[in-house]
Amino acid sequence: MPRGRGPAPEDPALFAEAQHARLRSAVADLSWLLTRGYAETSSLKLVGDRHRLTTRQRKAVRHCACPDEAAEARRARRLPMSALAGAPLHVDGFNALIVGESVLAGGVVLVGRDGAHRDLASWQAAWRRVSHSLLVIDALGAATAHASEVVWWLDRPVSNSGRLASLLRERAEAGGWRWRCEVVWDPDGALMASPHVVASADARILDADVRWVDLPGALAADHDAWVVPLG
Repeated sequence: MPRGRGPAPEDPALFAEAQHARLRSAVADLSWLLTRGYAETSSLKLVGDRHRLTTRQRKAVRHCACPDEAAEARRARRLPMSALAGAPLHVDGFNALIVGESVLAGGVVLVGRDGAHRDLASWQAAWRRVSHSLLVIDALGAATAHASEVVWWLDRPVSNSGRLASLLRERAEAGGWRWRCEVVWDPDGALMASPHVVASADARILDADVRWVDLPGALAADHDAWVVPLG
C-alpha cells in the first residue's frame, strides 16, 4: 500500500517559517491582480518571477490567492462545525479525503485568504488507498457524527471511485454513521446546487453561493498538522 501523502523532500526548505513572509507577500500581490481582472496564468508568472518562487511555491500561492470579493463572500458563508448538529452535510468526497490524508501524513496544509485548508498533493484521474486513508475516514466520521446525514459525492470518471464508495459504506456501518454515497459524473454541479451545507475547498464550489464547512481544518485542529497560513 502506498505510504501516504506526506511532504515532498524539498518542502521543509520551501515552506519553512522563514519563507512565510515572502509567500504571503506573493499571495497578496497575486490577489491584487486577480481583484483587478488580470488573467491568473500571466499574473502568477509575474508574481512568481518577482518573488523568485519555485514551481511548488507558485502552486501554493495560486491555491491561496483569490480576488477580494471572493475572499469576503466565502468567509461570510463559512459555518462552524457546530452548525452541523442535526443538519445534513454534503461532502466533496475526494477533496475532503485527499486533503485529510495530507493533514494526517504531515504534508503541507495551506490556509488561503478565504480560510479554507488546502494541500499540495498531486493526483491524477485515479484514487489509490494510502496508509492514512482509513484513519482519515474514521476522523471525518467523528468530526461529522452530529450531522443528520452525510452525503458523499464522488466523481464517477475517477478510477476506483466505486471501491472508495464501498469502503466509505463499510466504515459508516462499523461506526454507526448515517452516510450515503453518490457516484456521479458531475459532483461539483450537485454540490454547487445543494441547498444544504457542503464541505469542500474547491474555489468553484465555494463561489457558488453555498454555505460550507472546512473539514480538513477541523482535522488539522485535532492533529499535529503542518499548517502554513498564507492568507
